Amino acid sequence: MTMQDPLADMLTRVRNALGRSKPTVSMPSAKLKIAVAQVLQDEGYILGFSVSSDVKPELTMELKYFEGHPVIEQLHRFSRPGLRRYAGSGELPQVRSGLGISIVSTSHGVMTGGAARTAGIGGEVLCTVF
Repeated sequence: MTMQDPLADMLTRVRNALGRSKPTVSMPSAKLKIAVAQVLQDEGYILGFSVSSDVKPELTMELKYFEGHPVIEQLHRFSRPGLRRYAGSGELPQVRSGLGISIVSTSHGVMTGGAARTAGIGGEVLCTVF
């Protein structure tokens, strides 16, 4: 059985691991998942990630906790295969009045909504993180 939405699967695995206070979470690797993990690491939501060099590469993310509570409180899939949501640079959503981030797939790569807004480019809003 093929997976219809690999990014939603990734976000669900992270949510489930955070709910069980797991230190790491593993999943099948893909270029988009690695790009999203890189944004999460750059913004300080996860400690790090690694990709195994097997026949079927696996992405492992080290989750971050502060005083026993997960740093990521909410992960929400915004655009999905059945309803793609695109936004221009002026229409990119702000998450919780700027306290969270939106992750956007642009023509210049995957980046945060704030970085896309600063660069003056729009794209597909993949997910929001708070």
